Amino acid sequence: MGNRKQMNGWIIHKKSLGENFEVDRLVEEFKKQGVDIRVVNPKDVDIFVDRDDRKSIIVDGKPRKLPDFVLPRTGSGTTYFIKAIIRHMERLGVVMINGSESIDAVKDKLYSQQILGQSNLPVPKTMLVKHPINLELVEKNLNYPMIVKTLSGSYGSGVFLVEDRKQFRQLMKMAELTKPSYNIILQEFIQDSYGKDLRVLVVNGKVVGCMMRQSVDGDFRANITRGGEAIPYQVDEDIEWIAGECSRLLNLDIAGVDLLFNDGTYTICEVNSAPGFEGMEKFTKVNVGEKIVNYVVKKIGS
Repeated sequence: MGNRKQMNGWIIHKKSLGENFEVDRLVEEFKKQGVDIRVVNPKDVDIFVDRDDRKSIIVDGKPRKLPDFVLPRTGSGTTYFIKAIIRHMERLGVVMINGSESIDAVKDKLYSQQILGQSNLPVPKTMLVKHPINLELVEKNLNYPMIVKTLSGSYGSGVFLVEDRKQFRQLMKMAELTKPSYNIILQEFIQDSYGKDLRVLVVNGKVVGCMMRQSVDGDFRANITRGGEAIPYQVDEDIEWIAGECSRLLNLDIAGVDLLFNDGTYTICEVNSAPGFEGMEKFTKVNVGEKIVNYVVKKIGS
């Protein structure tokens, strides 16, 4: 690297090396580029705010020099404390590859739908509900079957399909008894996409990979982590535009955009700020880790 200062960065993640495919792949690709990369568990970080020390953060009980960049990989598991770490380091001038506001926006599924819908992107009809549920109002605005979601979640968790009023009442009763403080959204069910969807990977506003996921056990969800399979899918102009706009409007350097098939076009299911890409690399043979790292190195080095 000559006399150039070695680039150094952190990946914020709750697990260690060898415990997560995406983190391991990113570390591998960063090392190929000569980047001094470290995986930092947020539980090992402490924040101390004063007027003087603006060049370090405490890790493992010791002040550490600030990295050139941080790549958060906590996704929907981003707690208040993790957000505080990210915001603190942003304020100290560290470049975040997906900043705190973007992570916040996509973690809240309703808020991200509001942002995208306001810009006339194709989003499903969505309703926020609270306990006790006004069933008459729900049925006036949405038909059965419908999708029930918790406001945060990933890999298909916290997502349910209810077929009729009886199922809806049973699910809401269970939710009220076990998680009364949970915020719940209801969405129209897109029948054309039953058991299948598209996962689109976007880096720097450009689609780098696309695959169609399909359930193999009749589940309405197609997540690979729930046993689904996938095949490469040809990116058309609509996919390129919708995925790119999602990334732009939510200000995401890296995004996973999930699209539903809907009468010959596409509807946005959700957007993720720390998308898994093990399936994308396996089924499409796209080197997603390399594309992410190339972007980060170019962004920090420019």
